[in-house]
Amino acid sequence: MHYQDTLRVGAAQINAALGDVDANLTRHHAIIGEGRRRGLELLVFPELSLTGYGLGAGVIDVAFPREDPRLQALADAAGDMQTVVGFVEEASPGEYYNALAMLQHGQVVSVHRKLNLPTYGGLEEGKWFSHGERLTHTTIRPGWTATQLICADLWNPALVHAALLARPTILCAPINSASGIVSESFSNEDNWVLNVRFYAMTYGTPVVMANRYGPEGDSHFWGGSRILGPRGESLAEADAGEQLIAADVSRTAIARARFELPTLRDADTPLIRQLMDGYR
Repeated sequence: MHYQDTLRVGAAQINAALGDVDANLTRHHAIIGEGRRRGLELLVFPELSLTGYGLGAGVIDVAFPREDPRLQALADAAGDMQTVVGFVEEASPGEYYNALAMLQHGQVVSVHRKLNLPTYGGLEEGKWFSHGERLTHTTIRPGWTATQLICADLWNPALVHAALLARPTILCAPINSASGIVSESFSNEDNWVLNVRFYAMTYGTPVVMANRYGPEGDSHFWGGSRILGPRGESLAEADAGEQLIAADVSRTAIARARFELPTLRDADTPLIRQLMDGYR
């Protein structure tokens, strides 16, 4: 069987109205419609794209379960374009997750719960959210799969390594990165580019990074959304402002990159597990 060689992917660099799920849903429907008109097969929105980021104790007011009809309506709108949206998932009363819903074929095909909740600098997610415990993988098209990690998940190299051992063809990276949120001396603008380029090149895996652009209270989300090829090369980059970027990723290019730098082939998982034994 010969799989299709290219996949059309997109990143939606938009802002979110804090706590206003209805307004954000309207924006999502518009972008999903644009994505389908442009022939996208995978569309990635930023982290918490349906709620905004700085919710604090307000997570309880915007949370809803994966069976919510509003997610179903987005899934219906997405059609066969796999669409990744960020929301606050209510798993049980009082149990909330910073989560992604993967929507396709009129269904919520999977949900990823953020694994690494940052509690440093201006970040305090550990106060409000429960930790996820599982990796997620979805099929986009025959021969094309994705794994999804949320923002700080990508700053734990062990999580990324574990996620990519499944050999997904795409890494989806929805983030909410604001200027100066870690510290005045740590540049999110520079260091996020280093981060995702490293993973794309090291693992021969294209990355779709979707960040917000615009203000939320005293924070400014700087954008910088990008689509990287399997050697870390830039296929598309967003300018300042809200926009939808798109690019074609090549299965042949992924194969060549992984064949020439066989990080996944040579990953010695039993040895790594042995070396990590005894560490917290």
